[in-house]
Amino acid sequence: MTSAGGASLEQAILRRVLRSGDGRALHLRFRGEVLQKYREHPDAQLIRTATVGRVSIPGSWSLDIGIVEAPGEPVVLHTTLGDLLDRLPERERDHWVEHLVPEPASVNFLQMRMAAGACIDDGEPRPWE
Repeated sequence: MTSAGGASLEQAILRRVLRSGDGRALHLRFRGEVLQKYREHPDAQLIRTATVGRVSIPGSWSLDIGIVEAPGEPVVLHTTLGDLLDRLPERERDHWVEHLVPEPASVNFLQMRMAAGACIDDGEPRPWE
């Protein structure tokens, strides 16, 4: 889904985040269906070019998004954590969370991070090969 150029840009963003200690520049991905709510909203405005767009409720809020379209693949949108925190009203956040495109992850590791001191028993330790 990410082109070679996109991967190097994401690496550059991650390097910047690691240097600054501020994760607000990290991008989160969402299914394109997240916009359906706003297509049906009488006051919402959606504008786009081939690869970037904006969803807004004029006079209230706006959110800039990246657009990834690949033949035969569902549309994926992305924006930064910082923009979600700063520009998206709290009442809209759960809607976006419901459309999150999760990255591959270990469920056990995620559970460990959700609960401080959690211990997961998923087998004996083994060599890393």
